[in-house]
Amino acid sequence: MESLLKNLFRFEHEDSLGVQLFLRFFELFTVTYSIVYAWSWGLFILRISDVVLPLGMANYLPMELIFDYNLSLVNAVLITLLGGIALFYRKYSWLYLIAFLLLHIQYVSRFSLGEIPHSSNLLGFSLLGLGLGFTFFKEKTRALSFAYGFLIFFLGLAYTSAGISKMIGTGITWVDGNHLWLWISEKSVDVLAGYGEFNYSFVQELALSSRFIATVILVIGLLTELTAFLVWWKKLRPYIITLLIGMHIGIYYSMNIWFLSYMIELVIIGYPWYHLINKYGLQISERRKQLLLKFV
Repeated sequence: MESLLKNLFRFEHEDSLGVQLFLRFFELFTVTYSIVYAWSWGLFILRISDVVLPLGMANYLPMELIFDYNLSLVNAVLITLLGGIALFYRKYSWLYLIAFLLLHIQYVSRFSLGEIPHSSNLLGFSLLGLGLGFTFFKEKTRALSFAYGFLIFFLGLAYTSAGISKMIGTGITWVDGNHLWLWISEKSVDVLAGYGEFNYSFVQELALSSRFIATVILVIGLLTELTAFLVWWKKLRPYIITLLIGMHIGIYYSMNIWFLSYMIELVIIGYPWYHLINKYGLQISERRKQLLLKFV
């Protein structure tokens, strides 16, 4: 447990320029993309008149008020203001928690028509981690380190539990290549209905050419998910993140599902960029270092 906590929540040389810039960029990305989602979802909610499938908080809140009075735009404005205040005024960084709750309301409103995507889940956990970090830790770097470790923990837990769920639901037959053929066919209908045309990618053509190849593709994906918990350890983290990124690229080319924010955030959090920054930082004058540290 001590080893796990050290790998999740502690950085070497936490006062270094590299660690400070790395954590600050992680925070900046989270706030920026939260605002992007808040507005894109808010504008889409204007086109919804009723709840078809209540999700989470939508089972307990009067969601019709959001649709009737265009409150989604008010929500987007509040998330933008709270995110900006929390980002630049450390005394009020606990406001990330309120921003998270509002963003979740925006999420359940936007996806109340029955379609439930996972593309924003990683970002949601980032925002929640920031809120909890700045609520329970007074020191900025400790709060950001907690948010980062919190996200890494649930990242590994989510992917591994997804793999276990597949085994519980379907057993070892989940990796049968026939299943991938079925999913490719179903997705082709969705794309054709949405865009009026559909062309097989090279991965789809490869999978459809052989049941064995399709099975191998699914085996690789399942093993990647089952071993995702290894992301908790720093030395293995870049390798596991690379496998997860490869898996998502495979999902895109096989089933036309693209998680843009997931991919960007995996690149940000998955590699030890702070080591590279510290190495480059040796060439920066002490005065410039102090200015950068003051900024972050």
